[in-house]
Amino acid sequence: VPLDNVTAKLGDSALPDAPVEGGSFTTSSVGCAIHAACRAVQEELLGLAQRMAGSPLTGAKLDDVVFAEGKIRRKDDEHREVSVADAMRAGKTDRIEKEASAEPKGNSKYAHFTHSAVFAEVKIDEQLGVIRVTRVVNAVAAGRILNPQIAESQILGAVVGGIGMALHEETLTDHRFGRFMTHNLADYHVPVNADVHSIDVFFVEEKDEEINPLGVKGVGEIGIVGTA
Repeated sequence: VPLDNVTAKLGDSALPDAPVEGGSFTTSSVGCAIHAACRAVQEELLGLAQRMAGSPLTGAKLDDVVFAEGKIRRKDDEHREVSVADAMRAGKTDRIEKEASAEPKGNSKYAHFTHSAVFAEVKIDEQLGVIRVTRVVNAVAAGRILNPQIAESQILGAVVGGIGMALHEETLTDHRFGRFMTHNLADYHVPVNADVHSIDVFFVEEKDEEINPLGVKGVGEIGIVGTA
């Protein structure tokens, strides 16, 4: 169906349980449950289409068809198709509702982690003691990237944070009283615009059918650790 016809709801206590938002793994965790629920909807739709008189989809399995443009279509013959609306109308069905859950493969023998390589160009003024990180290149392999713009922004922000961890940020403690001395943004230094120069983010094409049905991994904090 057109994307305009899809409404996503998230963060409502009336909805089924979901994991906490952290590590940027919502897509890889919740997305797998959504995928499973969508497959269940597709199975019911295919069954309705196959029960139609003279159905061109008779005998087809779920992996034999593709759902596109509001139609159920055989992969081996795109002319053999049934519209979703016709299938539901023939089955006297006005609503299909499915719920599914997903669990991580905890006992898998494969590594499921996102990984990256970070390269930094650093210039130092020896007389003034000034350090400038003039360029950072961060190449990330995080499986299938569903939204390149958001994923790139995640890594860009992480690189800035990594520069701050390495060169600017320092927590000073008064050991007599156990009090943090740099407890506000006036004293605790973080990178500002003048500290951030060229940052290039690349996503390495990675097709991982072992991790989950979507091939998606969490982007998480992978952009910050290597930079720091």
